Amino acid sequence: MTATLPAPASAPAAHRAPRTAGPGLRRRRRALSTPTALRGLLVGLVLLSLAWGAFGGWVATQHSSAAGVLGTTDEQLSLDARQMYQSIADADATITAAFLASPRPPLGQLQRYESDLATAHADLARLQAADGDQATADALTSLGSGLSAYSGYVGEATAEYAMGYPLTGGSFLQVASEEAHLTLLPAANTVFTKENDTLNAASGQATELPAVLAAFVLALIAGFVLYRAQRWLTRRTNRLFSPGLVLASLLLVISALWLAGGFLAARSDLDDGIGNGSAPAQNLALASIGIQRIRGDAVLDVISRSGSTSFKDDFLATSKNVGPGDGSLLGDAAAAQQSGGRGSALVATAERDATAWYAANKQVYQLGAEADYAGERNLVVGAATGSTAASYTALEKDLTAAIAADQAVFDSAAADGAGTLAPLAGVIIAASVLMTIGCAWAVSRRLAEYR
Repeated sequence: MTATLPAPASAPAAHRAPRTAGPGLRRRRRALSTPTALRGLLVGLVLLSLAWGAFGGWVATQHSSAAGVLGTTDEQLSLDARQMYQSIADADATITAAFLASPRPPLGQLQRYESDLATAHADLARLQAADGDQATADALTSLGSGLSAYSGYVGEATAEYAMGYPLTGGSFLQVASEEAHLTLLPAANTVFTKENDTLNAASGQATELPAVLAAFVLALIAGFVLYRAQRWLTRRTNRLFSPGLVLASLLLVISALWLAGGFLAARSDLDDGIGNGSAPAQNLALASIGIQRIRGDAVLDVISRSGSTSFKDDFLATSKNVGPGDGSLLGDAAAAQQSGGRGSALVATAERDATAWYAANKQVYQLGAEADYAGERNLVVGAATGSTAASYTALEKDLTAAIAADQAVFDSAAADGAGTLAPLAGVIIAASVLMTIGCAWAVSRRLAEYR
């Protein structure tokens, strides 16, 4: 009998061949996933376009604001601080020299003293109204009380002199000069230094690169995403170009190039203004402060008649710092002047006048060392040709005119830089809005095809 073989068992399910999705199934899956991808692409492109407008506009606004404040506020406060110092120093030297020269000071000298004090009070009020750090606030407070005390001492000295008391060591006039030299001028110098630091910080903020470089990095990212989005849409839709995305790409390139060109042009203007205007003006202001310190010391030395060499030592150190000469304040200011500019000629004149004035001051201290106090006084406060008073007035006029010339260079450059930066934020924001519209329109049209 022949045995019947059992039917072979079916293969286990684990070893069955996988089903291959047909072309129709792949098309259906692709159709289901494409709208989701398009919605994600729409959100991403819109957010990226808005981010470019927000960040790029912020960068442009920050630089434009810094450039505007630099010329209209920070530079002006620095000038106010310098002028306040000069007014206090000149007031003290003027009134002291006037009383030393004659028991009845000329009306012009008294008016100059009163004008200096009025200018110092006006500058102090403007500086107090501005925001500053604690050190500046303390110095301004000291100046406010010190100016009142100084005026009182001068009033006492006037009454004292009218009664026939000599203006020698221990007099109210010496007390007033000491108040000016030990309290007022150091405090004014602190304010001037702080305002210069603020000015330099504002200059750096107006021309700094990091924020602008970050904006360009964002622009590169946005450009890359737009490029990849167009490639993806080309593969999915078989359309070579998407007009909306092409428009967004062009707007991105235009706004980024506008930002680059505007920033570089403004940076060039501001760098020129700082290098050829603000920086030499600061050096000249410091030189003027040094000149006034030398003048004040010479007048105070006539009053004290102490025989001390401290004033002479200070004169030698200060005159070397002021210059002229390489590495001095006048030397650096001369090197930074625009070739052929008005400031260059004025600084050259100031250098010549300073050299002659130093020679006269050396003679002053020589007379003091010889106890020739009458000759020393006449050379310091006399009106004759060759006196230090006449040379001082001429030198101060040179420096004031040179500072004004350099300030004009800076003001012009700062205005040009601020004007170049002003429209950048509006351009970038407008481009961002149009980019957003272009991206939304381009992707929405593709989404509509799946409805």
